[in-house]
Amino acid sequence: MGDLGAGFGYLVKGQRWVGVRGKQYGFGLLPGLITLVLYVAALVALAFWADDAVAWATPFADTWSTPWPGLLRGFLTILLWALALLLAVVSFTAMTLLVGQPFYEALSERVDASEGADVPGSGLPLWRELWISARDSLRILVRVAFYGLLLFAAGFLPFVGQTVVPAIGFCVSGFFLAEELTAVALQRRGMEFRERLALLKRRRLLTLGFGVPLTLCFLVPLVAVFLMPGAVAGATLMARDLTGETAPEPDAVPGPDAVAGPGAGGAAGPGGAPGGSPGGAPAPTTPPPAPSRTW
Repeated sequence: MGDLGAGFGYLVKGQRWVGVRGKQYGFGLLPGLITLVLYVAALVALAFWADDAVAWATPFADTWSTPWPGLLRGFLTILLWALALLLAVVSFTAMTLLVGQPFYEALSERVDASEGADVPGSGLPLWRELWISARDSLRILVRVAFYGLLLFAAGFLPFVGQTVVPAIGFCVSGFFLAEELTAVALQRRGMEFRERLALLKRRRLLTLGFGVPLTLCFLVPLVAVFLMPGAVAGATLMARDLTGETAPEPDAVPGPDAVAGPGAGGAAGPGGAPGGSPGGAPAPTTPPPAPSRTW
């Protein structure tokens, strides 16, 4: 269960990282605002045309007696809206990352640089990175749509459909949301789509601890726009953990009673003094390691 808390911790650290760097935060807001305008326009169009689209897709119901055509088409309209909202939540990140590829790539690199390590680079031209990002986003959308249909069908099961199925739905959305965000940093490290999925599955609880709370936040209108810069920063920090690049915590300084190597623990050295230093002089000690950078 510790990985769940660690995943949420990376989400908080990412928001803190951009919170203390105002210019980076404003820089990362631009793609989300552009994508938001596009999605609002699409949802407004759906609001005007959903009824007509459902009626066009169900001509066989025209001959039915009332109230069955209205009930069927009303149900299908609700279903259409539910699927559209589900895809909007998941695809918003994919579309924002696609629109803001240069922005988030630079933001992710700055997070890596702030950790004091070498900044990995893909070495690919921008058009190639955009193509890979669009292709992988499409793969994710296909998977999310498939799971969404399965969960929708399971939602009709008594009790399970009202309790277990929604929880599984949030876990599925959170997992793929985390995959999309960590892809910014992992693609620069040369990891392909299937490699990234396998890496996240090995640390499933860490992935869900990061992705599920973010999915719940993204359900609130406009929140996704303001959390995206910090989400990319946090995903980069988590990617460093997944690939083993996170610096380990400094070890504790051994106390006087700690067991050490030869010449320690009071054993007499060549000069007859404890610690093995000739002439009774105390043995030299090694200074404690410098603490690693923490958030």
